[in-house]
Amino acid sequence: MSQFIQPGDLAVDATCGNGHDTLLLANLVGPSGRVWAFDVQERAISATSRRLGQAGMAERVELILGGHESLAEQVPTPVRGVMFNLGYLPGGDRSIITRPKTTRTALDQALSLLLPGGILAVTAYPGHAGGDCEEEMLREWSATLPQPLFHAWRMGQVNTPPGAPYLILIQKAA
Repeated sequence: MSQFIQPGDLAVDATCGNGHDTLLLANLVGPSGRVWAFDVQERAISATSRRLGQAGMAERVELILGGHESLAEQVPTPVRGVMFNLGYLPGGDRSIITRPKTTRTALDQALSLLLPGGILAVTAYPGHAGGDCEEEMLREWSATLPQPLFHAWRMGQVNTPPGAPYLILIQKAA
């Protein structure tokens, strides 16, 4: 993300979890930028708020207790980058997971909000209960993106067991 997001840019953390990616984005956009961070769990919003407060970056981020499928309603302007970490909240309730239907809606909205040259990063964790369905959706969705408009890559280690996490990067053509 540091190769794409610069001070003054706008970005989204679609699944803020414990706030690690939100903090990264807040640092990258600097004091003149803005980050919108989503999560459906109050526990995640609280953890992210604490992390941002400790780093002195809370004013750069709007925390949204709600699903990422409302991204287009909550983010009023085009952004340079969007991050997703799918699955469940580390250290949280493993029955609360991202779902293919709402994730697909959120991914479509994220692409429509991306500025030309902007980046969408999706970390997928197919090894948990429900992760296989989300992986199938991701595979179908990313394979059908129109190539002249988007460049899509899948990156993961080849010497890991099935179900290991991997990254999908999608750049909107300039």
